[in-house]
Amino acid sequence: MRKMDSSLRGKTGLELPCAAQPAWPTSVVTANAGLVQLFRTDFVRQITPTEITTWNYGNSRGVDLIPWHKTEFDVTVPPYIEHNSPKLENGFGDVSMLLKYRILSDGEARAYSMSFSVGGTIPTGSHTNGSTAGTISPTFYGGKGFRKLVVQSSVGETLPTGHTAKLGRPVVWNAVAQYRVGKIFWPEIESNATYYRGGPHDGKSQDFVTPGLVLSKFKLEHNPRNRLSLIFGAGEQIAVTQFHTYNHGLIFTSRLAF
Repeated sequence: MRKMDSSLRGKTGLELPCAAQPAWPTSVVTANAGLVQLFRTDFVRQITPTEITTWNYGNSRGVDLIPWHKTEFDVTVPPYIEHNSPKLENGFGDVSMLLKYRILSDGEARAYSMSFSVGGTIPTGSHTNGSTAGTISPTFYGGKGFRKLVVQSSVGETLPTGHTAKLGRPVVWNAVAQYRVGKIFWPEIESNATYYRGGPHDGKSQDFVTPGLVLSKFKLEHNPRNRLSLIFGAGEQIAVTQFHTYNHGLIFTSRLAF
């Protein structure tokens, strides 16, 4: 098994058990091209074109585990969604899960990673805070490191298990460029795009440019064998397409890596 890149070990992201992969920090929105083992929660504030503010507490995050070699299993906590409009009811969103497999990676000088996942949601949300049907989402991930610069991307499609004409089959493409400054600072710029296929927004697309910063990582013990550490991040989604379901999205994220 190859060793991790010595320039990244102990300085970034998470040192994973039984994983010869780059130790890149997970960005604010774009998923990591490798595997992670952590507890994560996000807080998101969105403002729509009609000036409705929505807070999403949790943002469908939860526990990401590596139960087997090259495999990650995620179980999320249903988010709580709060609106400032009396016409919209507050409540919990849907439950979701994800199974991810790392296809190939190199944690040394070449520093690359590629993975594939299948995610799913269960329509447990209250009122209009969840979907009317379950979904299945196959997704590909890829990333490449260039010394202090890291580029990662993911693309996937959401396939509803019912009400397809109403929900459509949107394609989601995220990409991020991160640059390490010092030991813990990772300024980044992301593109978070959705291409709608079917449903009420058929043929439309929306894209957000998301500048952000990740602080990775704060070790809770000096023991090098203990991976327990804290990671924080924040970013602001800014709509750059004519069609968009909200104008801005302020995101705060915190992770406990173990």
